[in-house]
Amino acid sequence: MYRCVLFDLDGTLLDSLADLAHSMNTVLGRFGLPQHPVAAYRYFVGDGMETLARRVLPPGQADDAMVQRTVTAMRQEYAGRWAEETRPYPGIPELLDGLTSRGVSMVILSNKPDDFTKTVVATLLGRWRFRVVRGVRPDGIKKPDPAGALAIASELGLTPADFLYLGDTNTDMLTANRAGMHAVGALWGFRTAEELKKNGAKALIARPQELLHFLS
Repeated sequence: MYRCVLFDLDGTLLDSLADLAHSMNTVLGRFGLPQHPVAAYRYFVGDGMETLARRVLPPGQADDAMVQRTVTAMRQEYAGRWAEETRPYPGIPELLDGLTSRGVSMVILSNKPDDFTKTVVATLLGRWRFRVVRGVRPDGIKKPDPAGALAIASELGLTPADFLYLGDTNTDMLTANRAGMHAVGALWGFRTAEELKKNGAKALIARPQELLHFLS
């Protein structure tokens, strides 16, 4: 029934939380601002760098100038250490192998910047062929706007109904539903089952290889 799987990146394919948290905490410390526990970043990340900056800055200090200063510093810090601890989640290699052996197309849509998304995927997921790897482009369109997901479907000559969309946040579930794709929530990621169901998950899976059940 499904011909393509659209993956989110952070929290779905890659466990990147520690590198994101340590990078931003380094920036906050440099600015003399309070830092946050790594676990708190589960709710800070997922909606782009600017939103991340607004969420971590203290109340009353998230004006536009400070947000941009934080974003610039975070991009520089993260660029130098993003691969220190970031790795595919357990079971992801086996899932990608299983999809490849079945001839199912695979694509990635992230809220990271587009060029950086491509670098991360090439470095950590280069064993597998993804027909499209896309992040946020200069036009600024990002999830949960469904435009990116719909553009990928159009490029591949597929309909939204041909897609399983696997993600780990409310942003992903909203994107999938707005695009007309089958929303599957990844329980090993950054958010809770309750959040995923509330925002439109049609199914939840606890292990990556469970996604293969939708293709049998």
